[in-house]
Amino acid sequence: MTTLSIPTTTLSDGAELPLIGFGTSSMKGTGAVEGIAAALRSGYRLIDTAAQYGNEASVGEAIRASGVDSDEVLVTTKIAGGDQGREAARTGYLESLRRLGLDSAALVLIHWPNPSRGLAVDTWRTLIDLKEEGRVQHIGVSNFRPEQTEELVEATGVWPEVNQIQLSPALQRRDTLAFHREHGIVTEAWGPLGGREGLAEQFALRKVAEKHGVQPSQVSLRWAIDQGIVVIPKSSSPERQRDNATLDHIALDDADRELLASLDLGEQAAWDSREHEEW
Repeated sequence: MTTLSIPTTTLSDGAELPLIGFGTSSMKGTGAVEGIAAALRSGYRLIDTAAQYGNEASVGEAIRASGVDSDEVLVTTKIAGGDQGREAARTGYLESLRRLGLDSAALVLIHWPNPSRGLAVDTWRTLIDLKEEGRVQHIGVSNFRPEQTEELVEATGVWPEVNQIQLSPALQRRDTLAFHREHGIVTEAWGPLGGREGLAEQFALRKVAEKHGVQPSQVSLRWAIDQGIVVIPKSSSPERQRDNATLDHIALDDADRELLASLDLGEQAAWDSREHEEW
């Protein structure tokens, strides 16, 4: 079996980040261990988890079971809403490392802004400290709107390296993407296959997929990585895992992109982090 060849993008400090990672939300227990280990063996190197997912121990076990050197695996985890705050964020992150069985993570994100708590800036200060201490390689946010990101920068002078947001051809987030590009922030897409939006059933997507002889999911992922957006699809099926990371043979043209643009439901269809909070 040939190993996947996954393209990369570049973070603000010049470090490379795979454009295709592996999402693990809702994966737990032995099934998670087996699925994540299979992904690692096939060539995935960016693994996305979170304290809130309740599966960090499974992710750590999968890394060990895969036979892949843990130094080669880029693990992302996230600070849960209940762990926001100057000291709580540090404790929460160190607990994540304990569950993962790692000395450090490649990337740690603030999972949601949770504005009602008013602790995002304090949490961001702690992530800056952790990076300066060498406890984490890269820091960023998740589900932050541009104005919420600017609040962090105004208080600290430090821009997030990554913002992981809900994004797919059904939620194209053009203004947020432009903001990220202007400020050197890598955009990472959760829900890149648009399951919540019923994207897979849309005629325009299926038409593009049929034209290229590929799966609709592959078109959605190709559309994203063509824009330098990191995607983190998830699947327990080794075959689907390989399909999700085998996109080199798909070359979308202007006609394809015009069709896909018609699928955008607009910013109002995305979860609004000014109101939606998670703990």
